[in-house]
Amino acid sequence: MKKIVFILLSILVIQSGCKKFSEFQVDPNKSTIATPDLLLNSIIQNAFQSTSISAALACRQMVYTDASNVNQYYGWDRAGFGTYGSLRQVLKMEEAAVAQGKPEYLPLAKFFRAWYFLQLTQTFGDVPYSNALKGDDGLGDPAYDKQEDIYLGILDDLKAANNMIGAGTADVQGDILYNGKMQQWKRAINALSLRVLMSLSLKEGKSKIDVKQRFAEIVNNPTTYPLLTGNEDNLVLKFYDLQGNRYPYFNNNDLQTADYMEESFVNLLKDLKDVRLFSFADKAPKFAALPADDFNAYGGAKGSAPVNENNARTVAGEISKINPRFYNNPTNEPSIALGYPEQQFILAEGVLKGWISGSASDFYEKGIRASMTFYHIDQPTIDKYVEQASVKLSAANGLQQVITQKYIASFFNSGWQPFYEQRRTGFPAFDVAGSGMLNDHKIPKRWMYPESELQLNKDHVLEAISRQYPEGDNINGVMWLIRP
Repeated sequence: MKKIVFILLSILVIQSGCKKFSEFQVDPNKSTIATPDLLLNSIIQNAFQSTSISAALACRQMVYTDASNVNQYYGWDRAGFGTYGSLRQVLKMEEAAVAQGKPEYLPLAKFFRAWYFLQLTQTFGDVPYSNALKGDDGLGDPAYDKQEDIYLGILDDLKAANNMIGAGTADVQGDILYNGKMQQWKRAINALSLRVLMSLSLKEGKSKIDVKQRFAEIVNNPTTYPLLTGNEDNLVLKFYDLQGNRYPYFNNNDLQTADYMEESFVNLLKDLKDVRLFSFADKAPKFAALPADDFNAYGGAKGSAPVNENNARTVAGEISKINPRFYNNPTNEPSIALGYPEQQFILAEGVLKGWISGSASDFYEKGIRASMTFYHIDQPTIDKYVEQASVKLSAANGLQQVITQKYIASFFNSGWQPFYEQRRTGFPAFDVAGSGMLNDHKIPKRWMYPESELQLNKDHVLEAISRQYPEGDNINGVMWLIRP
């Protein structure tokens, strides 16, 4: 009997001890419930980090001299579906907003849903969309939606997000971009709509999406659809000299030793006498004695040339590295994900295409001025630049000039957007002539689907491939978006 009582008492002590230990493990100062503000903070940090050396290599702005890089030489194959993980975070924010009675977060959920699905469809073509985030409902192998339907859904989400934000919409918490100001988010939503619509320019009159009409509706109704008003409205990620918050290439070894400026990009800036070159690049060692504002002090390596050729030129001191601030400054400059300069270039192109009325030249010049202001260039220098005959918008080469200036403004920001613009317009011409090239001297049109899809969602991915790409899952396959 004594043994039984002792055992029972021991069990009670153990249970009591476990309870106390469990209580000790819970931090009363930290919430155990996912709140939309905490999720928004994380989503913004992930979505708007748009500084990418891989994109700079593929877009002929940088070269890598230590080895053959697949982005530089166009030899890539597959990309991943990691973006769906980001979309699940957006879904969690949406669910938390509904559960906790915070509807002001719902338009932001629609915005980020559009943001991420746009990245996915631009990368692959058709992707899972309508059933993509329903794994908990037993839809672990979702069908692939057609790209046209995905684009329509993206535009409808953005329009709905705009309409959900009124004068009385409450500010949100956890907003490290606009400090919770929903009217600024409204401008960003409509700027993204314009980017999406312009990416559909080759489908004007060839789709159930009324591209021209939707574009004009936004631009011609500024009260309903306000747009970005200046650089202060840019969608940017700012960096801080704190662990985990520093500029992504701070102290990066490759950027200091193996990444150099690309020749065609440097020559473009030199030909235009574009002083942004001095902000982007460092003087080539061979010309170190020249002033920093002498265009002759800068040089680049050919992106398509073989590694040994470019390496020899760097040893000879002919090639400029990126400006040291990109790897020496822990905060450097904000990463622009979508900005006022791009918006103005989109509007200029809209006028050139006859989608809207107005002055293409005025929109174009505002885009240039805003970009140069971002790099702290003084107004007299900007005035002198835009007055050059080579910079002024011409009737003959207007589209090329607009896209070229958008391309210059995208240096080390905007992610892969300049690549998608080149794919859509052909501007600027990316050099593929050198003997270092892979992919038969072609610029890829897309990325192949992840290997995991062929294992876990085989029937649906094979069906999507067969309806889009007769030649099979190929990086040169022409997706609906850019099909003539």
